[in-house]
Amino acid sequence: MTTLYGLNNCDTCRKARNWLKRFEIAHEFVDYRDNRQSPETLVAWKEALGGWEAMINKSSTTWRQLPDTRKSPGSDAEWKLLLKEYPQLIRRPVVVTDDGVVTQGFSDNGFKKRFGVGS
Repeated sequence: MTTLYGLNNCDTCRKARNWLKRFEIAHEFVDYRDNRQSPETLVAWKEALGGWEAMINKSSTTWRQLPDTRKSPGSDAEWKLLLKEYPQLIRRPVVVTDDGVVTQGFSDNGFKKRFGVGS
């Protein structure tokens, strides 16, 4: 089963969930503000997505309001602490399929390719 991680009130997450329903792709949704992910999960996502910087939505209000000292974590431990404290910084949705593939974000064409669904 596919697991979609995001926030309940996120428009992009809603679009992704509706897309999966429309194409009848079984999935589970996990709000990662309510269900904080383990440090091990965050590190696995970091590895799959190309690093901590790639995971972060730097155009978010939360990011812009962070003190400058928090915007450049120097270690995995600091990144994990930041994302535990502010899970909404993670670009969403994070999509994990049974085969262990992790991707981030939503677009109609991107999901069609990801899930092998024709036009």
